[in-house]
Amino acid sequence: MSQVDASFSMLVMSVASSAAMALGLTPNPQTGKTETDKEMARFNIDLLLILKDKTKNNLSSEETELLDQLLKDLQLKFVQFK
Repeated sequence: MSQVDASFSMLVMSVASSAAMALGLTPNPQTGKTETDKEMARFNIDLLLILKDKTKNNLSSEETELLDQLLKDLQLKFVQFK
């Protein structure tokens, strides 16, 4: 197994993938099943919003763009969630 360096982008992607999984957009890698949990999705999106707020003016333009795009996509999917 290759080592992956910890980074802000990896943290953001990890939380975003948890949100996507909770919205039923991706299957759970452990079970292979697609499950939904709206409250967990909300929690993970809120975590990303907190990270955005707490890291304001302290991120590279690439990190800011990644975080903004992920939030935009996840919030849109959350609103469309049934």
